[in-house]
Amino acid sequence: MTAPLLVFAYGNPSRGDDALGPQLLELLAEGRAQHPEWPELELVTDFQLQVEHSVDLEGHDLVLFIDASVSCPCPFLFSPLQPAQDARYTTHEMSPQAVLHVFEQVYQRPAPASFLLSVRGENFHLGEPLSPAAVENRDAALALLVQLCSQPNLKVWQTLLHV
Repeated sequence: MTAPLLVFAYGNPSRGDDALGPQLLELLAEGRAQHPEWPELELVTDFQLQVEHSVDLEGHDLVLFIDASVSCPCPFLFSPLQPAQDARYTTHEMSPQAVLHVFEQVYQRPAPASFLLSVRGENFHLGEPLSPAAVENRDAALALLVQLCSQPNLKVWQTLLHV
């Protein structure tokens, strides 16, 4: 049986604040052990989204993508996603919207309800650790992430969009 919630974090842990997504997933995995009351969830991470990741969405009711962003407001932005064709599918990376679009093309049905948690980063240089600002933003995003994972419900998540 597939877990109702898929949390998919992506980013390069070797590129400073680009590690925000994978670090949040690690912290979530550690916290998961302390919360046996949480519903089942599946955790996936990669350096970037690719066409093959559309298969990871199969069987899930709700999907949360997590990524670092240089342009979102501080400390983070939680937003709904809609499938959208993206010309980048022929390159080495895709947007979450394009992954959802590929899912719909492959499976010939609507993609699961999906959201993006963008966490503000500043420094994306190779070999650098998280910047102090990114650490603060990560910790603020973690509080929301814990809330989302404890209540993986579309209606609950929609109410959190307006907080």
